Amino acid sequence: MSISALAPTRVFESYWTFAAERQAMYERRLAGEPGPWTDNPILRSFRFTNSYRAADRVSQYLIGEVQYGEERSQAPAELFFRTMLFKLFNKVETWQRLERTLGSLSWQSADFDAISRILGSAISAGERIYSAAYIMPAPRYGHERKHDNHLALLKEMMLDGLPARIHAAASLAAVYDLLKPYPGLGPFLAFQYTIDLNYSNMLDFDESSFVVAGPGALDGIAKCFEDAGRCSAEDVIFQMADSQTREFSSRSLKFNGLFGRPLMPIDCQNLFCEISKYARVAHPEVAGVSNRIRIKQSYQPASAALPNPKFPPRWRLDAPKAAVQPHPAGQLQLF
Repeated sequence: MSISALAPTRVFESYWTFAAERQAMYERRLAGEPGPWTDNPILRSFRFTNSYRAADRVSQYLIGEVQYGEERSQAPAELFFRTMLFKLFNKVETWQRLERTLGSLSWQSADFDAISRILGSAISAGERIYSAAYIMPAPRYGHERKHDNHLALLKEMMLDGLPARIHAAASLAAVYDLLKPYPGLGPFLAFQYTIDLNYSNMLDFDESSFVVAGPGALDGIAKCFEDAGRCSAEDVIFQMADSQTREFSSRSLKFNGLFGRPLMPIDCQNLFCEISKYARVAHPEVAGVSNRIRIKQSYQPASAALPNPKFPPRWRLDAPKAAVQPHPAGQLQLF
């Protein structure tokens, strides 16, 4: 069923203008233009992710430092270990704290007890070791502290030979099916980790081949279409990706993609999450399914310039260098 038959709402119009303007903000900042990079009062007041998931701060650090960092092993087991250790906490500062104490992290020399002690000390000092981006439910391994349960999960994955099985998987869907049964993951996190692993050299799948709608995307879809229930959320996302050129053009919106790369289903999924939040202010009269009415995170103007963007080499993006070099790692605020 075509998305046009699902009775698009005014939020559907905002989806495309939001995507175009949020990408334009990223391009302006990368070019070194002074902030606030937009005249849109909502985008200037509240925090939203980039139109492209891979361009966000945490994904950029994962790709540029954790996965493809200088002298990092590209062996599948090592790529899996580093990617999952980073993503289970999803916080740059947590990774940096571990490496400041333990040196370059690797499966070959992993000391889970030492990692646990460092994280426990950070918690005792009042620091957050998990990102607020999305809820990381604790798997049940019998430990008192959440991070120890996550470390037990990672250790089980490694001892199960999961990296080798994922490396041999025939599709993104197969990777997802391998991850999903593990405790504490579920559909949303299993899909997010599938995409994260696919940024690395251990996989090489087309992102356009698979998508899973998360809770935020389901709310965004419900706000964009009056009859959203007549079509699966994943079908809606695929159709958004397929129709993007026509939709931007019909609204006279300039959208060059990510240095020529069109929106992928994962990006359209994330944009539904963001439009769900945006609509709480722009279209408060349009109900979704989450019953949330406020945007929790306000926008804090970033003082540091963007670093040079880094994407999986196989994407072959002709990404320009940032106009101004950033401050040292750990001081970046990329949105």
